[in-house]
Amino acid sequence: MTHARRKRPAKLRLDYELIESLVPEGAKVLDLGCGDGQLLADLIEFKGCEGRGIEIDEAAVLECVKRGLAVYHGDMIEGMECYREGHFDVVILSQTLQQTMDPPHVMREMLRVGRRAIISFPNFGHWGVRLKLLWTGRMPRSPALPHHWYNTPNVHLCTVKDFKEFCGREKLEIVEEIFLTARYRPITGLLANWRAGLAIFQLQRLPQQP
Repeated sequence: MTHARRKRPAKLRLDYELIESLVPEGAKVLDLGCGDGQLLADLIEFKGCEGRGIEIDEAAVLECVKRGLAVYHGDMIEGMECYREGHFDVVILSQTLQQTMDPPHVMREMLRVGRRAIISFPNFGHWGVRLKLLWTGRMPRSPALPHHWYNTPNVHLCTVKDFKEFCGREKLEIVEEIFLTARYRPITGLLANWRAGLAIFQLQRLPQQP
């Protein structure tokens, strides 16, 4: 059952708009680390999706409840264990992969319960990050990576090149890839590991070989 849709107002976050563009109309969606629920609410309201969320932060869960969203309060791995294989059309992980304790396990579970996965993350290979580390000898900060080393939630930072190499090793097909600058301006994939501040990938498992 899909929800009624109405005209979308102007968007404030380009990354959310681009993620939404990858989600089919009326899809069954699971949003991991859904925060205050803005992305999930938009997918339900403007694309007629059937949405669920998982979020560990209690204050964020309360914001989701205020929006009328169905959200599991707890760890994303535990939350995904509640669903059978292929239950969702799309599973989304927006700028949270680097905060998970076991990214490979998270991605495998995403593509167990979902037919496709959409993952966005800040690119630690961005030229500004490299130069700051080279010239200052200190952990870099940027609009996409705003935290200090001592209070950052990011425990597994990666680059675009790292992520693509991992997908190849895990036999994951990259269906779509979108790159933004550190200030969220769209760019082509040319030298993405150097130029991109934020990367968005849509993935699916490669067909099993007979």
